[in-house]
Amino acid sequence: MIYTTSENPVLRVAPAAPAEAAAYFRASLAFHADVSDVAAALAAGGDPGFVVVDSRSTESWDQGHVPGAVHLPTALIAEQAEQLLDKSVPVVTYCWGPGCNGATRAALALAELGYQVKEMLGGFEYWAREGFAYETWQGPARRDADALTAPVGGECGC
Repeated sequence: MIYTTSENPVLRVAPAAPAEAAAYFRASLAFHADVSDVAAALAAGGDPGFVVVDSRSTESWDQGHVPGAVHLPTALIAEQAEQLLDKSVPVVTYCWGPGCNGATRAALALAELGYQVKEMLGGFEYWAREGFAYETWQGPARRDADALTAPVGGECGC
């Protein structure tokens, strides 16, 4: 079937002008980090220049969390952030996954307290699905990379 522009569901609303699109996507990168980039920065050794915050419940934390992450449930940010985090160090928040906005709520709460913050896209779900090591209440764990979320045996190149 050949669509006219007004019928085409993708082009019914015209794409933004290139300069507007560049500004939008540049801004998006100021607010988000992806799992692979966070993992690479943490694996490089030394100080990555940021701290990772898991904003989930204790039960969720026990199921699995990013190694070295700070456990700070969203509901406790207002009362505990200053004891656990340094305002001069950027924070990367995560929650369960793309179907959860907990990391967004945590990032908002931290930003309102004066922290520089980014949200880790994909959350713990994609951390585990991409095959990165994680910690549980029972100790370290790792799953094989899911071929639908990460290249098997190589880098994504993005």
